[in-house]
Amino acid sequence: MNERILCIVVCGAGPADRVGRLVELAQHDGWTVRLVATPTGAGFVDVDALAAQSGAAVRSGYRAAGESGPRSSTADAVIVAPATYNTINKLAFGINDTYALNVVAEAIGRGRPVVVIPFVNTALATRHPFRNAVRALREEGVRIVFGPGQWEPHEPGTGDERIDSFPWHLALKQICGDWGTRGAP
Repeated sequence: MNERILCIVVCGAGPADRVGRLVELAQHDGWTVRLVATPTGAGFVDVDALAAQSGAAVRSGYRAAGESGPRSSTADAVIVAPATYNTINKLAFGINDTYALNVVAEAIGRGRPVVVIPFVNTALATRHPFRNAVRALREEGVRIVFGPGQWEPHEPGTGDERIDSFPWHLALKQICGDWGTRGAP
């Protein structure tokens, strides 16, 4: 069986420090995991522990000229979790000002399965820019695990109460379902 590469993009939101749970689930399911953190997300995670767990450095920036290595944007699938209001809006509106956004934007453009689980509060989730971004990404084929019957926003100031119930497994379930439908990209 060919190696399946899953890129996990982690943003600076409450559940980020628990992304190792998703790494473990993905590895158990046979994925080789690569991690990319947004600039803010890098401050939320233990990059050394995640590097040891995944077997590869956690990237948060572009490589220097002449530096080689695997490109995260060529992964077979991408999960963005937890995804922030800022990252979702930027991604939908074509803003590509970080390595993490570039990885996800290229994966969408390559037709790779991409799943996003937002971690936003109800005040942000009701804003037109966010609702438009979710709609635009869904129209491009991105699976947003968000809304009634899925993962729902929390009331402002209550995010800490939702961290332990963040649905890492739903992101992987969406990717695995997509992988089974599409086969190896």
